[in-house]
Amino acid sequence: MSVTVLSMDEIINAICLHMAERKGIQATDVQVELSWEEDTGYTAEVWTQGRSQYIVESNIIEAILRYLHTEYNIRAYREDVRLELDEEIIAVVHS
Repeated sequence: MSVTVLSMDEIINAICLHMAERKGIQATDVQVELSWEEDTGYTAEVWTQGRSQYIVESNIIEAILRYLHTEYNIRAYREDVRLELDEEIIAVVHS
């Protein structure tokens, strides 16, 4: 079993690509801010087309799974991805 670690920048890229595809816009038109709070866990505030929305951990993991497949040709499952908070938010993927 191999382990892949995605940096915070790669997680943000994954969310940008995912949201851009879902909304039919360019990835450069998406802004993302990741956060972790004790009450809500991992979330991301996403700005597209002048609007802001929050996505939760399961949506972040969905974006990461698509990113892993398209960028690394890794097929992983939801239970293979774990978000961790070190000095920054990272994703640890066991595949």
